[in-house]
Amino acid sequence: MTTLLIGLLLFLINLVALGLVPERRRPSSAMAWLLLIFFLPGVGLLLFLLIGSPYVPSKRREEQRVAGEVIRAGLAGVPVLPASPDRPDWLDPVMVLNRHLAWMPAVQNNSAELFAGYEESIQAKADLIRTAERYVHVEYFMICRDTTSEPFIAALLEVAARGVKVRVLFDHLSTIGLPGHKELLATFDRAGIEWHPMLPIQPLKRQWRRPDLRNHRKIVVVDGRTGFVGSQNIIDASYHKKKHEANGRKWRELTARVEGPVVQSLSLVFASDWYIETHERLRDYVQTEEFPADQGDLTCQIVPSGPGFPDENNLRLFNALIYGAQERLSIASPYFVPDESLLYAITTAAQRGVAVELFVSEKGEQLMVSHAQCSYYRYLLEAGVRIFMYPYPFVLHSKHFSVDDHTAVIGSSNMDIRSFNLDFEVSMMCTGASFVAKMREVEDSYRSVCRELTLAEWKKRPLTQRWLDNVMRLTSAVQ
Repeated sequence: MTTLLIGLLLFLINLVALGLVPERRRPSSAMAWLLLIFFLPGVGLLLFLLIGSPYVPSKRREEQRVAGEVIRAGLAGVPVLPASPDRPDWLDPVMVLNRHLAWMPAVQNNSAELFAGYEESIQAKADLIRTAERYVHVEYFMICRDTTSEPFIAALLEVAARGVKVRVLFDHLSTIGLPGHKELLATFDRAGIEWHPMLPIQPLKRQWRRPDLRNHRKIVVVDGRTGFVGSQNIIDASYHKKKHEANGRKWRELTARVEGPVVQSLSLVFASDWYIETHERLRDYVQTEEFPADQGDLTCQIVPSGPGFPDENNLRLFNALIYGAQERLSIASPYFVPDESLLYAITTAAQRGVAVELFVSEKGEQLMVSHAQCSYYRYLLEAGVRIFMYPYPFVLHSKHFSVDDHTAVIGSSNMDIRSFNLDFEVSMMCTGASFVAKMREVEDSYRSVCRELTLAEWKKRPLTQRWLDNVMRLTSAVQ
């Protein structure tokens, strides 16, 4: 009788899973989850309940909806840009797509500067913060007070002391374990700096959600006129991991300082996240600013993405731009685990004659992701994609790509399934030859130190290595 009951229970679990698991999920991901539940019912069901739901909680979805209304209202009067001979015709529909997905318009008259040096970028942010007259808004995946980040923290404390309003958001799970975290928050409190954790998991306060949903954005906004976006967190380049400090492992980043009307969109991204965590509407901090017409020659558009949106905004942007590439496509992504649509877009570009290159770390620092990433290399190489390996002990953590000589994207988003489905990200698309030329210089600097991976070399890998790569590739589908 007991055996019959267990069999009936397993049958019911499998039957329910067949109808529920595929909802809002790619077939490959659904199949992976179903196989796990079918063959390991206990483990599979527990994991699915913990990290398998593709939804954020209903309360947060409602908060995201209200935040979206704030964004739409703040940008409702911004018109669609007219066609321009300075950009290809196919790019205008991409701008329309981005606005449809995330409500934010493409705007002209922006300027941008790139920072590839780690300490240089921290110092540039600190210098910008010290110019603040009204407010500073900071949003980071990780923020830590250490020797490297001290200029940034000191600048926040300095402007707060003279009456500038400072607000700080940080991802809860990614930051609470960093050295000196509690002391930093106490310092913020004494300075009058408002701070809030994003996506907090505090069961005793009835704050619980899928634990691998994270806010991965990196944003600084000063007075609604100037800001920073990019890949860098506010932390030492070793990320305070003993094994990294022992072998000299450090992160390489790329950030952009941007000035002009597009900063209004960055302000609204911060304002929406602040509202979701605090229920406070920052109406006085998101008004449209007046900018001189000669501010800059770049057309820019901010594209936030994450599980709070109904679509994978960053993935759709990436695919649209890649399919539009005619001559050259250069990609830097520390975690490259594409879905089928992105993989097809990149390999199709190479097969139709576009010069495609991918910059990745020679040795990844996340074991499972690194192996999953390697499983795609042969397919890429056979399609004609050139792969450049940034030398160990460095981790190339920059997240950007450029299309031909007119458009580039920089931000917090990796080209992996986690960034497309689970993490809240922000990307900035810039159109303008001057900006792409600056990014080409960065790409050239990568290439000068990288080793190019060849298909002949890759085919010589041991069978055990290929087996492990392919197994880890399967785990990426379980999202």
